[in-house]
Amino acid sequence: MGEAHGASASTRLDTFQYDDDVVRKFLFATVLWGAVGMLVGVLIAIQMAYPALNFAPYLTFGRLRPLHTNAVIFAFAGNAIFCGIYYSTQRLLKARMFSDGLSKAHFWGWQLIIVAAALTLPLGFTQAKEYAELEWPIDIMIAVVWVIFAINFIGTMVKRRERHIYVAVWFYVASIITVAILHIFNNLSIPAGAFKSYSIYAGVQDAFMQWWYGHNAVAFFLTTPFLGLMYYFMPKAAEGPVFSYKLSILHFWTLVFMYIWAGPHHLHYTSLPEWASTVGMLFSVMLWAPSWGGMINGLLTLRGGWHKVVDDPILKFMVIALTGYGMSTFEGPMLSIKSVNALSHYTDWTIAHAHSGALTWNGFLTFAMIYWLAPRLFQTQLYSKKAAEWHFWIATVGVLLYIVSIYSAGVTQGLMWRAFDETGRLQYPDFVETVARLIPMYWTRVIGGTLYLVGALIFAWNIVMTWRRRPAAYAVHEVQAAPLSPTYVPEPMRPGVDVPATAWGRFVNMTFHRTWERMPILFTVLTTVAVIVASLFEILPTFLIKSNVPTIASVKPYTPLELAGRDLYIREGCFNCHSQMVRPLRFETERYGEYSKPGESVYDHPFLWGSRRIGPDLAREGGLKSNLWHLRHFENPREINARSIMPAYPHLSTNDVDFAGIQRRVDVMVMLGVPYGEGVNNAPEQARAQAQAIGQDLASTGGRTGLESKEVVALIAYLQRLGVDIRAGSAKVASAGGAGGQP
Repeated sequence: MGEAHGASASTRLDTFQYDDDVVRKFLFATVLWGAVGMLVGVLIAIQMAYPALNFAPYLTFGRLRPLHTNAVIFAFAGNAIFCGIYYSTQRLLKARMFSDGLSKAHFWGWQLIIVAAALTLPLGFTQAKEYAELEWPIDIMIAVVWVIFAINFIGTMVKRRERHIYVAVWFYVASIITVAILHIFNNLSIPAGAFKSYSIYAGVQDAFMQWWYGHNAVAFFLTTPFLGLMYYFMPKAAEGPVFSYKLSILHFWTLVFMYIWAGPHHLHYTSLPEWASTVGMLFSVMLWAPSWGGMINGLLTLRGGWHKVVDDPILKFMVIALTGYGMSTFEGPMLSIKSVNALSHYTDWTIAHAHSGALTWNGFLTFAMIYWLAPRLFQTQLYSKKAAEWHFWIATVGVLLYIVSIYSAGVTQGLMWRAFDETGRLQYPDFVETVARLIPMYWTRVIGGTLYLVGALIFAWNIVMTWRRRPAAYAVHEVQAAPLSPTYVPEPMRPGVDVPATAWGRFVNMTFHRTWERMPILFTVLTTVAVIVASLFEILPTFLIKSNVPTIASVKPYTPLELAGRDLYIREGCFNCHSQMVRPLRFETERYGEYSKPGESVYDHPFLWGSRRIGPDLAREGGLKSNLWHLRHFENPREINARSIMPAYPHLSTNDVDFAGIQRRVDVMVMLGVPYGEGVNNAPEQARAQAQAIGQDLASTGGRTGLESKEVVALIAYLQRLGVDIRAGSAKVASAGGAGGQP
């Protein structure tokens, strides 16, 4: 995987050592956080099948679900990425990392971020954004640690002793640059407390930015860095070169430029402008080709060596990882097609799709990489090859049980939601009917997830036992390499031997790319430009063309109490189960009411359109049920419907509303342009007055007295507001039409 140094044989040789200590640290962190994240995943899977295991307030599905996703993405996969990058980069560039101090700061800073996430998410501190739930102090920590990583990585490229930059490093560069851009711009917010903030974007714009980030977090955190790891560790494990250099170049640049456009396909049929979601769909479909090009490049690296797969568990893991990547990157473009998305969106089909890629591509590739690394890092043999084989087969069966059951659940949901009977009415009008039908599939998912966790525990045991067999002191390996010559002149090409001498020949054979590979700063700049240009083509029209979000006169800001209730809704993670977006599809408008408009979420910081429906949509919930119904539903959902899997929230009836803190939150909303009028001066008083009215209504209709100061009242106020402004606006229009005005 290395190239000629570009220096004569008489050049002096530098002697140095690779820093494998930081690699070992990231390896152990990967093993530890992987087990923790998967354990939480099994727990929330059980909670969906057996809701009695929700323990309010801190261990409910709504609070643990983002803990699971953050643990497996940023703790497990993140540490795996850093482990592989620190090991492979030093060897590909023939240089020790730029700074041992920065390497240590990166490691310990990232672990501190993970611990902070593990503490704050169960406490309810969340921004309510998919894969970006962490609040603003932790976001700042992430940015700082990421900059440390970037400086360390780019500094290593600058001081490298290998002139040409191998394909794996290209993918690392793209990941580092793009993740920084995504993280910073998606998380722009104004703090309203130590662990509370409001996004500077609202409604449609916030939804667009979130899925510009969300889809590309999958692309540039869970895909491109793992492709870099694949391009390094697959040839190493297969003991042969990568199949095609040209294909790797095409794979890289098409992914970097095209991936960034695809995010809006997550918002088909929502209030996002249709042109934006259509662009997202088109680029998603086009992504199928480069993605499969990468998969084929990886699999064909095994050419002539397939017999090794039979006996080598590492190659088994890698083959399944690449197969999972191929299947996932075929299904993703398919799900982006609007007609398919109309069935799949908001169902468990999306969950199955995400896990089929994550469990195989990210999980199996990580397992393979660490099994390959452990003997080399610990300078001993792997403790048990047989245990690694058992891990492979147990995890593979677990994946199959998981994805088959949840694919079945997703398709079942979608078909039941849209089913009409012979009279033209919804065949399953009660949402809980679909939930009850899924319980056996949820239990099957629990079995599959448990098997995957068992495999991960076998993996952890095998790695720890290998570590215990390490020598008393690690042998120090000295490496010698010639420094780059500042006066290097490339050797002339030999027409007909190296590459055709024509410009077209240089393009077809990708030899022009060799020039860029020798200039890491230029290469980084070109990658950054590709990402930024592609992003701005979608972002600027969405924000600057006002007709994308027409205003609605009847839509007003939330009252101070309703704003407090909305924050409680976010704290409890209700957005993980409920959407607030009625799509203009007949089966949705029949079930929920008038479809959602862009202008009705202009005061929503953040947007809460949701990405999944474990419970019904709530966009038109206001006024449909009494305050007392909501109170009893929060205290014991099974009292309202015995088949409900919603957690109980009894603490809402005992916790006091922080009336004093409401003013600060209203002030931040005003800074964001929300017209609060008198609420700027007396938000707590307004909130108390509204709470008093709801408390009196609860007491007069059979509820307990003394609830006017409790959190449940604020949450009820918020739910009773949802959709009311739109109905009020429609009533005014209808009234004007009846009087001879415009209908």
